[in-house]
Amino acid sequence: MNKKENEYQAGLIDRIKDRFPGCMVLKNDARYIQGIPDLLVLDDDNWGALEVKRERKAHRQPNQSFYVERMNRMSFASVISPENEEDVLNEMEQTFQSRRATRISRRKQTRMA
Repeated sequence: MNKKENEYQAGLIDRIKDRFPGCMVLKNDARYIQGIPDLLVLDDDNWGALEVKRERKAHRQPNQSFYVERMNRMSFASVISPENEEDVLNEMEQTFQSRRATRISRRKQTRMA
């Protein structure tokens, strides 16, 4: 792929916002915590972290795999590239939906006597 990572990332952010209307996509500062994923996606009470690569085989910095794995245990995190974008976004959407399905609305909760 000839696109630079930042060009791919800009288009990816637009596609994420289209797929998750009303979400917030924040860009993390790699200088603050080395290896932290590039993007944080906030959608209602769900979140996901994405490490953006311009291609699947692109070089990974130290600690990137560590933080992706750690954050994936907390909620959702993955490395994303053009080759796996659709699969990763589908998985993030499924994770968000499954977490929402387990919530019980306060209106539907009943008081116990």
